[in-house]
Amino acid sequence: MKLKRVLAMMLAAGMVCTSLTACGGSKTAETSAAGSTEKTETTKSDEKATSTGEKKVLSVTTWDYDTSPTFQTVVDAYMAKHPDVEINVIDTSADEYNNSLGISLSAAQPDPDVIWVKDMGSMLQMADKKQLLPLDDFMKKDNFDLSIYNGAAEQLQYNGATYGLPYRSDWYILYYNKDLFDAAGVPYPSNDMTWDEYNDLAAKLTSGEGSSKVYGGHNHTWQALVSNWAVQDGKHTVVEKDYSFLKPWYEQALALQDNGYIQDFSTLKTANIHYSSVFKNQQCAMMPMGSWFIATMIQSQASDETSFNWGIARIPHPADTEAGYTVGALTPVGISAYTDEPDLSWDFVKFATSEEAANILAEQGVFTGIQTEESLKTIASAQFFPEGDSNVEALTYTHYIFDRPLDPKITEIKTVLEEVHEMIMIKQYTVDQGIEELNKRVAEIKGW
Repeated sequence: MKLKRVLAMMLAAGMVCTSLTACGGSKTAETSAAGSTEKTETTKSDEKATSTGEKKVLSVTTWDYDTSPTFQTVVDAYMAKHPDVEINVIDTSADEYNNSLGISLSAAQPDPDVIWVKDMGSMLQMADKKQLLPLDDFMKKDNFDLSIYNGAAEQLQYNGATYGLPYRSDWYILYYNKDLFDAAGVPYPSNDMTWDEYNDLAAKLTSGEGSSKVYGGHNHTWQALVSNWAVQDGKHTVVEKDYSFLKPWYEQALALQDNGYIQDFSTLKTANIHYSSVFKNQQCAMMPMGSWFIATMIQSQASDETSFNWGIARIPHPADTEAGYTVGALTPVGISAYTDEPDLSWDFVKFATSEEAANILAEQGVFTGIQTEESLKTIASAQFFPEGDSNVEALTYTHYIFDRPLDPKITEIKTVLEEVHEMIMIKQYTVDQGIEELNKRVAEIKGW
């Protein structure tokens, strides 16, 4: 498969949700990495008895395994490196993953060994139920260096323990339309640009009226497109007792909207306008968006849906913060607390989250928790990826901040954040009223 096609398929998938069929005493969908999916009722002892060559057997959970190289690649690479290990893949469709995994783990049986985590909330639930094995003793024994993840691994720690390491990664960057910048005679965004400089560019790049208007920037309707920049410096999270730190960022978003430099929230929401159409139709010159959108644009160019020149830059940063800070989310991988192969499971997790695996996965267009020069060059070599060293540099970061922290109440809090965000952006709340509402409702959720 050509790299460009793989890159488009993988990154467009973004951080896909996942599912797993229950294992406890019932039939599970298990796939030998060397064979096809079939219904089985085997236990690990049965597998070991029938496994040829006295191979060690490891079971891992995945979703949509047959249609995605995200997991296949690292499973195959590990077995090639360890011919004495057979990996059984417990796979199911994405939308059933958390429910089925929860049922499986509630049976407290030795399969699965290794768990790819769907989202942070489910990881916290598993940790609270003591269904995940803390990795700290393994890391201490191996003198494992977490710095290779640029701060992301530390943010996965929960209640003082590490339950997963970064596997797949997505983060925010700035997309821009080179042709619109050229037409305006304005230099392209740099990889060291403040949000104030971004606002100035948005003003310069706004032109036209009505249906032919081109906006200098574009903010999608997500609450994260405001709060991300407020937590970008790592000093705050979206779970706080006092949300006054959000005020300047909401004032900035409202100013861009009031001046007509971005489309107004109400229009986007009412018309259900997707951010991809705004950028593809050249209705905006710049757009902060996740790294997964690279694949969307590559696919769009490959299919001749779009033909304009585009580029990427590091996400702008606060004035008092150096370039290289970004906001994103991870797909972690951890170990079941019930595994009967803890050492082998740890060895697999180490490999899956290593620099070696990062370079292998890059050939499939997968961004991982580790950035290496080799992996970035591999991804950037895809056809239709923007040309130029600055675009490759745009994929690098020095600090990786989670868009939301590891908090057991994060799902409830996120709902409140979205509701208040909408009220502020449509001006049913002033910024101060919105902050007061956040302080009150989050305090109720947290019991403060």
